Amino acid sequence: MSDEKKAAAKVEPLRKTHPCPECGKPSHREHYPFCSNRCREVDLSRWLSGSYAIPVADDEAKADYEDEE
Repeated sequence: MSDEKKAAAKVEPLRKTHPCPECGKPSHREHYPFCSNRCREVDLSRWLSGSYAIPVADDEAKADYEDEE
């Protein structure tokens, strides 16, 4: 075995694989944290359509602020 092959065999991945947030398959380095481009685009589509949203108070004057006590 050449020195180059031995060095390549010792290389560890940058991140551990985690389950894809969309389908649960192991993530891939190119699409991290997703397993494929399809799952990444499904998630992006949800963001762009407004499915993911941060809830806000209708009237900021009525919002409860804990640090103003």
